Amino acid sequence: MSDAAALPGQPRGAVVSGPGTPRAYNVLAPNPSAMTLDGTNTWIVAEPDSDLAVVIDPGPLDEGHLRRVVDTAERLGKRIGLTLLTHGHPDHAEGAARFAELTRTAVRALDPALRLGDEGLAAGDVITTGGVELRVVPTPGHTSDSLCFHLPADGAVLTGDTILGRGTTMVAHPDGKLGEYLDSLRRLRSLTVDDGVHTVLPGHGPVLEDAQGAVEFYLAHRASRLAQVETAVEAGHRSAEDVVAHVYADVDRSLWPAAELSVRAQLEYLRERGLI
Repeated sequence: MSDAAALPGQPRGAVVSGPGTPRAYNVLAPNPSAMTLDGTNTWIVAEPDSDLAVVIDPGPLDEGHLRRVVDTAERLGKRIGLTLLTHGHPDHAEGAARFAELTRTAVRALDPALRLGDEGLAAGDVITTGGVELRVVPTPGHTSDSLCFHLPADGAVLTGDTILGRGTTMVAHPDGKLGEYLDSLRRLRSLTVDDGVHTVLPGHGPVLEDAQGAVEFYLAHRASRLAQVETAVEAGHRSAEDVVAHVYADVDRSLWPAAELSVRAQLEYLRERGLI
């Protein structure tokens, strides 16, 4: 058995529904897969003494899961006052409209197409529903509309798919851009260095106790993959499919379609900089 403390980001055991920090409680969606890991983490965030909560990423359109989120909040003594989305992928956002019906809440997102209500989300916004403070951190790269939410009271950041609790995320080319993703990782690193963030509450996988270690691992991983892709191209592997077969040969083939999206983003990044 591997020592969790030795793994990138120091993951906290198995993924279960339960508390992640004093102000954040996870309700795990029943949608496990190679892409979603154990399933989507739906986060209920609230001040301990408040009766209002914010829900981040209601998850897939699964009636049982959506009602379980509502029931969990009620069991915790909370009423859901607002719904937020980290990005628009269906495993995070497909259930948002139905969840809004169940809770009579607005849905705020960066992408106007995902919003229900008059307000969106933008860099620098601060959410204060029920007294809890959530700061909006733009983190494009995985997708163009990706956001993270800084929870300063707990020294935590809710990362959606920008940083996962296990493994690494894909850059969903052509919407996702590698250059933007690297900038987003550096932005998150600055939160760990300058703003006291030590915990990652991811959209999939376990809570990470070492936020800075997780970010540094992601940056090192991206640098390594870029070097491998550049070497593969120099060796004559020109198409994205050929590069995937060469660079990701040790990766489960079920993940190759996602790897191909990341490779296309890497090739674009290298071409734009004149490196291939």
